[in-house]
This record gives sequence, structure tokens and C-alpha cells, in this order.
Amino acid sequence: MADIYCFSDDNLMRQLETAPFTLGFYTLRFYAEQGKPVNKVTGTVEEFYLYPSGGTLRDSRFNIVWYDSRFDTYRGFKPPHLSRSQK
Repeated sequence: MADIYCFSDDNLMRQLETAPFTLGFYTLRFYAEQGKPVNKVTGTVEEFYLYPSGGTLRDSRFNIVWYDSRFDTYRGFKPPHLSRSQK
């Protein structure tokens, strides 16, 4: 199994299944270099915030570091916390 802290779409989705959702965003953790998530093991794991109402991943200072329309609710993304609350 791949390291869940290596940044990828699959690991982002895996973390979303259990990530806390507060104030409109998910709190996720990834390996980072220079404040950006990376798909390799580094000595640093940082928190990032995914806003599904825009498909943006933000750093700890809430700067946008990544965008993907597949994670944008306005483009059809269904956030996991909605299905968790229905169970």
C-alpha cells in the first residue's frame, strides 16, 4: 500500500474518507517541500486544506497551492462528508 502522505489523487481521496470537515474544508496531511505537497517521502509532513466548493487545496496560510476540477462541487464532485452524515 502506498504511503498515504505522498500527494496523489488516490491518497487525497483516501484521506477524505476520514478527514475532519469543518468550516467548509477538509484538513489533510501530505509530505511537503517549500510549502507544497509532493509525491515522495520527505522529512516534513504539513497540513493542507481542501475546499470542495472550489476544488482548491490551500497551505497553512490558506494560499492556493493546487486546483483540480474533479474535486470541485460545482463540477460534480460529491464530498465524502455528505455520504458519511447519511449513514
